[in-house]
Amino acid sequence: MSRYARQITVPGFGSAAQDRLRAAHVLVVGAGGLAAPVLQYLTGAGVGKISIVDPDDVSLSNLHRQTVFAMQDIGLSKSTVAARQMSALNPEVAFVAHSCALDPANVGTFTQDIDLVLDCADSFAVSYILSDHCLVAKLALISASVVGLVGYCGGFCRAAPSLRALFPDLPDRMSSCAKDGVLGPVVGVIGGLQAQMAVAVLADFTPSPLGQLVTFDATDFRFGGFRFDTAAEPDSRFTFISPEHFVAGDFILDLRAATEGPLAHSTAVRALVSDIGPNGPLPQPGQRAVLCCQTGSRAWQAAERLTHVWSGHIVLASLSK
Repeated sequence: MSRYARQITVPGFGSAAQDRLRAAHVLVVGAGGLAAPVLQYLTGAGVGKISIVDPDDVSLSNLHRQTVFAMQDIGLSKSTVAARQMSALNPEVAFVAHSCALDPANVGTFTQDIDLVLDCADSFAVSYILSDHCLVAKLALISASVVGLVGYCGGFCRAAPSLRALFPDLPDRMSSCAKDGVLGPVVGVIGGLQAQMAVAVLADFTPSPLGQLVTFDATDFRFGGFRFDTAAEPDSRFTFISPEHFVAGDFILDLRAATEGPLAHSTAVRALVSDIGPNGPLPQPGQRAVLCCQTGSRAWQAAERLTHVWSGHIVLASLSK
């Protein structure tokens, strides 16, 4: 009996859908909590090739939710360990591990010959970098995020609106797993939804999960969701660039504390988000404003403040690594 017999017999799936999975090349960005169920289910389903991008090493605090890792993996590259573990699960699947961060400079390289992108990084900047690229490249993107007891998963781009169309503005409060915590089972639920959406896209299910958002709140065990097929792309946006895209004459503000890292550039000036305004540092006419921080959220906040006093070109840089 084929290892895929039970899914092939699902009505509407069949051998044709299995062949599409086998022929597919999927990019998984992030090898943490969301990627744990994503990688296991896509590997089990027989996706032909999976590329994994993650710059981090396994740490003890990962293990309660990042279930592809064990104690002996602490200190090792997440992407390398995940690829090794998944190869053992299904040797018919090919894996490529990249132990580096995804950024605006390399996103085009990582998405070459890719059929589907899964955003499992749970990173504010990475989500928007992927969405901006996938929108232009007409690549399907399954993006998800979890903090505390709440998460969402959605299908974006290709024939659907982008992440920016649904989330054009910063939330009132920026959250993170490090600051607000996260429960492993909630991550598992959302990661499982990502995997199901990925299979549905690759198998060409109807209706498509592209243009669908699903939410889950474990506080009261409530699912929600809606279609957003007609959501309009925002008229303006703050895009992300990489440090290698800084050019002479840029007005560069580094919004990080000195303890977070060296200056983003030799010409950069340190500032706080609260410094940005009519009495704060301003670019000269014709300059491009480059606003830098660790995750991208402070840079976005500063950009919004800067637009009230300056009308020039503004870009953001996430300097997490």
